[in-house]
Amino acid sequence: MTPKRPPSGGKSSAPRIYTRTGDGGETGLIGGHRVPKDHPRVEAYGAVDELNAHLGVVRAQIDEAQLDALLSRVQHRLFDLGAELATPAGGTQGSSAIDDTDVADLERAIDMHQATLTPLREFILPGGALVASTLHVARTVCRRAERRLVALARDEPVRGELLRYLNRLSDLLFVLARVANQRAGRADVTWQPKQSP
Repeated sequence: MTPKRPPSGGKSSAPRIYTRTGDGGETGLIGGHRVPKDHPRVEAYGAVDELNAHLGVVRAQIDEAQLDALLSRVQHRLFDLGAELATPAGGTQGSSAIDDTDVADLERAIDMHQATLTPLREFILPGGALVASTLHVARTVCRRAERRLVALARDEPVRGELLRYLNRLSDLLFVLARVANQRAGRADVTWQPKQSP
């Protein structure tokens, strides 16, 4: 997307954020290729963008430096992941930023935080402290982003590292939601199945 320039001889001003190029229901991928806004590739990176926005809300609620740093790294990697998804199959810009070292980083964070929790013996519902509930929302959006990648992978190449990253991230967000409740002195909200009459 190229910002519009002021007319020749006119006063300089900030570039406009709107281009009007998407008014017909299409958007541009990296490299200029245009696709419908509901294309599976756009759905995939749109879900990743939505997930990133939810993590921004989580970070606005926390004041623990180590957790904030972890989520900051995740937000940057999600932007890398989205850039790769916004590159048409076979393109080179923005590709291969996520690799197995990033997946391993998430696994280490899961193991470290899981070790502080009591073993889970029941299904739990999203809830408890506000930050825990927000992490659960991010977790469900992460699962949706993963499903969008699976759908895209039916028709176009999607690297396995991207799917693994989102899969581990949803696990991490689940664990962090439990950690947030524990730190807030709140119990996990356990599922109470309906009893048969």
